[in-house]
Amino acid sequence: MADRVKKITDETFGTKVIGSRSPAVVDFWATWCEPCRKLDEVLEQMASEYDGRVSFFKVDVNESNATASKYAVRSIPMLLFFNGGEIVDQAIGSLSKEMLEEKLQKLLQYV
Repeated sequence: MADRVKKITDETFGTKVIGSRSPAVVDFWATWCEPCRKLDEVLEQMASEYDGRVSFFKVDVNESNATASKYAVRSIPMLLFFNGGEIVDQAIGSLSKEMLEEKLQKLLQYV
């Protein structure tokens, strides 16, 4: 199965997230972070369920430090929810599928 949560970098963040008119979820993570790996499973599932309505991206904080610094990422995993290039919500730490679903429904209300 292909990754539905697309990896982006400092270079691609602006066009993929800020320049997008569709809602987006950005996961700030690292390969060494166990809670990040657990959240990744939930994000992949939700990306499949919300395909075509919400875009899902992940930013490795070790590889894309400028973006992580810009958004004051101090703890991972950290999710930022964007609509029209603006942050409308955030979550720090691992989320259950139910908690993420609630945030996604809220995100879609902005559309």
